[in-house]
Amino acid sequence: MMRIRILFPIVAAVLLMGCNQRGASDPDAVYFAKADSLLKLLTLEEKAGQMTNIGLTALTQGEFWTQADTLLLDTAKIRSLLITHGVGSVQNKGVYPPTKEEWHRLVKSIQDFVQTHSHHHIPVLIGIDGVHGATYTAGSTIFPHQIALAATWNPEFARITGEVTAYELRASSILMNYAPVLDVSMQPLWGRIFETFGEDTYINRVMGAAYVQGSQGRSISDSTSVAVCLKHFIGYGTPVSGKDRSPALIPEHYLRQYYLKPFRDAIDKGALTVMLNSGAVNGVPGHIDKYLITDVLKGELGLKGFVITDWGDIARLVENHFVAKDMREATKLAVLAGADMCMVPYDASFAMDVVDLVQSGEIHMSRIDDAVRRILFVKFKLGLFEKSYHNPTSFPKFASDSFANLSRLAALEAITLLKNEGKVLPLKPNDGIKVLVTGPTANSLTSLNGPWSRTFKGDDPKYDDKGKKTFLQAMQAKFGDGNVQYELGTDFTGDIIDKGSILAKASKSDVVFVCLGEKPTTEKFSDIHSLDLSANQQELVKHLHKAGKPIVLVMLQGRPRVVREIEPLADAILMAYWPGHEGGEALAQLISGDENPSGKLPYTYPRYTNTIQTYQHKGSDKLDDNFGMNGFNPQWEFGYGLSYTTFGYSNFTLTADTINTNQSVQGEVTVTNTGEYAGKEVVQLYIRDVVASITPDDRKLISFEKVNLNPGQSAKVSFTVSFNDLKFVGQNNKWIAEEGDFELLIGGNPGDMVKKSFYYKTSK
Repeated sequence: MMRIRILFPIVAAVLLMGCNQRGASDPDAVYFAKADSLLKLLTLEEKAGQMTNIGLTALTQGEFWTQADTLLLDTAKIRSLLITHGVGSVQNKGVYPPTKEEWHRLVKSIQDFVQTHSHHHIPVLIGIDGVHGATYTAGSTIFPHQIALAATWNPEFARITGEVTAYELRASSILMNYAPVLDVSMQPLWGRIFETFGEDTYINRVMGAAYVQGSQGRSISDSTSVAVCLKHFIGYGTPVSGKDRSPALIPEHYLRQYYLKPFRDAIDKGALTVMLNSGAVNGVPGHIDKYLITDVLKGELGLKGFVITDWGDIARLVENHFVAKDMREATKLAVLAGADMCMVPYDASFAMDVVDLVQSGEIHMSRIDDAVRRILFVKFKLGLFEKSYHNPTSFPKFASDSFANLSRLAALEAITLLKNEGKVLPLKPNDGIKVLVTGPTANSLTSLNGPWSRTFKGDDPKYDDKGKKTFLQAMQAKFGDGNVQYELGTDFTGDIIDKGSILAKASKSDVVFVCLGEKPTTEKFSDIHSLDLSANQQELVKHLHKAGKPIVLVMLQGRPRVVREIEPLADAILMAYWPGHEGGEALAQLISGDENPSGKLPYTYPRYTNTIQTYQHKGSDKLDDNFGMNGFNPQWEFGYGLSYTTFGYSNFTLTADTINTNQSVQGEVTVTNTGEYAGKEVVQLYIRDVVASITPDDRKLISFEKVNLNPGQSAKVSFTVSFNDLKFVGQNNKWIAEEGDFELLIGGNPGDMVKKSFYYKTSK
């Protein structure tokens, strides 16, 4: 990361992240020793049970997919699954979100039953998808999704999100979180890109490590920490077709260059568990790729804990990938490849297959012992044997105003101003300005929160939290009810509702806010065939343009939907992503000028649905309509974002113009707020290899820092370019640096960078 020195006047504090301190000896030795001692006492059946993960509703009364609004445990099911079969892990919930008190009742009942009736009293590991907060607990704090955190370009908010999520999960007696998602996603069509930190490796590395640090703290056994589970190893986020759980084609040198490092850094920060890729990379399903799971993840990256499958993915080896004839064979392939725990998630069939495969000699006991040793190690290190549930009253900050404020601050720094012609924004509330608010996302809390919010799809308003404001309600509170008119206009599908009425209201308004986007959903339900924003929503904008009033588009969506045709009709555009519970408040504050936008795009925003390129685009990928080589022309580039103020860059210096092997060069640049508003600027540093043996990236992000400056204020931002920054993965899949010219580009927007050249000379 860069370093900042504020010049006159001296203001602001820089957010810093702490580092875990590691002793000279292995601090995990004691936990492995405990795991080894217990492992010797277990039967094969008990070991197979520890490798099995089931859904919570497999233990409750009624059908697995119950629609009940409370969960009642079934003693017979608990005895069969947790005692007879020794199942060691449970995850997720039913349809509705339980309160933290109900979670306590459920978890306590499960753990107490196991302690009372099992032979070895091994606690159950309970995990959940808390991907942007403890969102499966009623009333918890809902943060912006990961893609919005990436748009802050401020790793402190990733750390805070991890920390608060861990606190509220512990308050719910849940000690494991299936997060963060570290899939580098270079496919904007993919419906889960909102769960990632975007298309860039470096941002994924920095944000992912910060999230892990926030979640696990100094020790995962602390009463406010949880164990993270990194998702989804590896290549899941860049499917060729853009459809979820579908194949990716990624050469190994690309896997190593772009996709591997976020996982490596997170494991170095202490992450102990990893979830596998549901799709296939280069024709090999992620769940049976022994090279990637055992050799790379456990070997090269040094994962100490366990590898878990995704939901029902052993069955998909039979039903979707067609690499196994039945569940027994699928189990064999996955376990031998290195999968340690399986999300069945309905019954104990996986455990029974494991027992049969070992007894028949098809899986050696050493592979089972390795898997269970890893699982027990995590349970011991997590402190699960000492405390397997918590009294919810011991967590007074749960759903507190202070946590809500942290979510609001994250949303403020995430929301990205993409256009502001004629300085339409900000609007001053005390000017008595009249506005019209319309569009399918305008008065919807689910459209702020997105998926994984109270429910899986996040689209059921029945579970909306009282007291949280939609965008419309936040605008009414900020500008006054009498100054804000509302009309739905159109939903996510269907025709415009009452064209005459809405055009009349627009004509009587000073500014029209059109809230567009996509209905929350995820995984296979999020598969679409085109990135184009729906035709009816675009038609609404075209219709309102007839009123001749300034139009502000507010985009609430999980991925970049193509707006090429309506972008010229808009005077201002705010990309809000899915900003969470406080997103409505944050938008109103930005629109009113109480706050200044500072978000930057964490992905390349395409202009055409079939022209998808990332900012690293190479060589002939730049082909234009005239068969030239300058056709890279997205709607907005990666790293782009406007402010109400302006920033200037000067005095860009390097300590040397030549770097030798294993050396580094220091640099510095002065950033000045040259406008009229206080604001935050993201200083982005890229490197470009001018000539290389493999076509080099157009540029590569190697550092960034966010600075807060008052009008007229300057800051010196310093940075280091290390020898490792010069490297790329060559044709032999090894990291190399080649002698030659390099360029450094620094600035706040990709189209306005200051450049400096230097030379790398190999040491003789």
